[in-house]
Amino acid sequence: MTVLVLLGTAGCHLCEQAEELLNSCLLNDSKLIVEAIDIAEQDSWQETYAMRIPVVLHPESQHELGWPFNLAQLQAFIEQIGYNANNNN
Repeated sequence: MTVLVLLGTAGCHLCEQAEELLNSCLLNDSKLIVEAIDIAEQDSWQETYAMRIPVVLHPESQHELGWPFNLAQLQAFIEQIGYNANNNN
């Protein structure tokens, strides 16, 4: 399974848009998991990401995709981290 983290915060309309894009990538794919993290939970997350959210993070490689991004860019990011839906890594 491949885990992606969506860093954002409550009430952020851009974070909601990013979540919708991620959800469209998750359709029909049970091997890709997204965990949402509210950066307000830790000061270090706020310091790092407050001006950049939403951010999609691949914890294993530490690669990040920051807003703004569209569906094609998100799909390219997922491919870049080595995820292949056909192989279900």
